Amino acid sequence: MKTFDNKIMINLDDDAKISIKAFIAPIEHTAGNFHKRWDALANLRAAESENQYSAAVFRDFLPSEAVSVGECWQIKQTSVQQLLKQLHPNPSLEMRVEMYGIEEAKGLWACLRAYNNQLEHIVFRIHAEFALTDGWFTPSQFAGHLVIDRNQETVVFFHMRVPASTLNFDVHWETTLEGWDAPRWITDGGYCSQMELCAGTQDVLQDTEFTEAITQEEAERSLILRFYESQRINWVSLEEALEMAPAQQKPVHVISLDGPLTDEAC
Repeated sequence: MKTFDNKIMINLDDDAKISIKAFIAPIEHTAGNFHKRWDALANLRAAESENQYSAAVFRDFLPSEAVSVGECWQIKQTSVQQLLKQLHPNPSLEMRVEMYGIEEAKGLWACLRAYNNQLEHIVFRIHAEFALTDGWFTPSQFAGHLVIDRNQETVVFFHMRVPASTLNFDVHWETTLEGWDAPRWITDGGYCSQMELCAGTQDVLQDTEFTEAITQEEAERSLILRFYESQRINWVSLEEALEMAPAQQKPVHVISLDGPLTDEAC
């Protein structure tokens, strides 16, 4: 990825107002039909469909010093917690690290993707989960965009969503429905077609020419490396590995996985 020397300060008018809408579509698929058997999951909906905030809520998304395109920084938790409560009243950013001991599951990171004289485009990735009645709901990730008008110092577009994929969430449910005398934890994975917070429209980015920029894919790659050390490995397909092994005189180690290595939906 190309590196850039120019650094810019990103500012906001804290007194500006912004209205954010929240959506959670009914869950239509889980591998073990938890969405039909567990009321808390079956009835999962946005806590507040719309809410108005001071733009100051996005200050935690901004770097504390000047940054260059492609540079990453950590997002502060306070405002993210506030925004997530519009989706569900019990969000957590700790990812139950004390239970599983997997620190890389935890984090909130942002990256300056592009800027010109008018706009700044920030891409971010947040790992969070929600405490449901008798269990936990863990989305694969919250991926997002924050676009700021540099002249007005206002947010013109904000979008934070759980990306679509075959399975995009994981759940842990403490139940006795399997006939057990005492509650036990069981797990499942599923697909939610829409879980998002949004304000403004992405049209503001259409046909925009930036002074300096990296691609969306490069920004996402920079962010994923902040979470998963495994992504620093030069992964190749099985077919490529079988071709390379004889030439390099190395064995092929095959590991079968039932979930992705690049998000929390596993």
